[in-house]
Amino acid sequence: MNVVRPAAVAGMFYPDAPAELRHMLDDMLAAARPAARPAHIKALIVPHAGYIYSGPVAASAYALVAGLRGRIRRVVMLGPAHRAYVRGLALPDAQRFATPLGEVELDRAGMRALQDLPQVAVSAAAHQTEHSLEVQLPFLQTVLGEFSLLPLAVGEATAGEVADVLERVWGGDETLIVISSDLSHFLPAAHARQVDRDTANAILALDAHLGPEQACGATPVNGLLQAARRHGLRAVELDLRNSADTAGDPQRVVGYAAFAFEAAAVTKQPDETEKGETLLQLARAEIAGRFGEAAPRPTEKAWLHEPGATFVTLTRAGELRGCIGTLEAHRPLGTDVRENAMAAAFRDPRFMPLSREEFPGVRVEVSLLSPMQPIEAADERSMLATLRPHIDGAVLEYGQHRGTFLPQVWEQLPEPAEFLAHLKRKAGLPMDFWADGIRLARYTVSKWKEAA
Repeated sequence: MNVVRPAAVAGMFYPDAPAELRHMLDDMLAAARPAARPAHIKALIVPHAGYIYSGPVAASAYALVAGLRGRIRRVVMLGPAHRAYVRGLALPDAQRFATPLGEVELDRAGMRALQDLPQVAVSAAAHQTEHSLEVQLPFLQTVLGEFSLLPLAVGEATAGEVADVLERVWGGDETLIVISSDLSHFLPAAHARQVDRDTANAILALDAHLGPEQACGATPVNGLLQAARRHGLRAVELDLRNSADTAGDPQRVVGYAAFAFEAAAVTKQPDETEKGETLLQLARAEIAGRFGEAAPRPTEKAWLHEPGATFVTLTRAGELRGCIGTLEAHRPLGTDVRENAMAAAFRDPRFMPLSREEFPGVRVEVSLLSPMQPIEAADERSMLATLRPHIDGAVLEYGQHRGTFLPQVWEQLPEPAEFLAHLKRKAGLPMDFWADGIRLARYTVSKWKEAA
């Protein structure tokens, strides 16, 4: 079988005449002025509207990739499925994709390597008229020359499912990952700039919780952000504009951004004692500031700007007085501690806001969470056998129900069955509930508590 997927949007999203298309691409690439020039690019996020609208923004990313010609021999490309329903991710039923600049061979070995994953299927319909992937190809043909392509149209899927697919085809320096997505849609230009700025900040923080109102390709973007965390990559903003900045109506714009992902620089980490003292100081000083009181604040440290997930726990006379936290790192560690300290003191729904009179008697504890590790278990018995008492914190999810226990809870509930039963109740489920759809993940913590 020798199936070629023909260009579906040539003459609409970009010129269908080869000479005109080459001229347009050359002009956009020559005019590109990316805001940064990362040295070792592994992945890109680029927009996918018509070239007169988003082409200059995409060019700010592809102009950097031109320097990798010869090194990059495979492109793994993911974009949202706009015109056909897809459950999971869809591979094409083709061997080559065509554009006015020629044909691109598909990476059939890579495609075969994905077909055992339950979230991956083959769908010619998903790719037949899909523009989000096609519009990237002329750029790639221009800057890379020869390469193979592994295209996936992404539909109804979780970020974890996308990240697992990316993991399977991550490759080395020869592989470039391209995620195709626009940002906000059909807002007035001023409002769109604010919304898109917030979205860009989330991408820079590797916060994999974007919604479809922020980016039409939120699902593949979130999957990349999860994978970027696993591989120690950082996001670099190259361009951020909207259609009013290029060729559109300012009353109803679409947002566009370009990002590159490269290996993050290694920050010197403090020892555990210094880290604990710093985080405790940060939490106490934030609460003290609400009362107008002076408290020692730690000096600025580079590692506080790295993403981190924490819980801040307040106790008074040995009794819980507030506990609020974050399960996944989606903002700088220092910011996370400050925000959670204020939430534990003043916004824990189980307690009245902390008073000035109570504050001197409060002890602060900060727990720093490790990344989540899903627990694969066929039934409740095997799940219980996997839990490690006094080591694991746990997150239980079922549908809209979710609850977590820090490892400190083992002190009150030392038996795994008791621990899990109470965790179900915290998630809003019966203590004896069980269903195949229950998901459990575990994490560990480093914790520090103020002296009495």
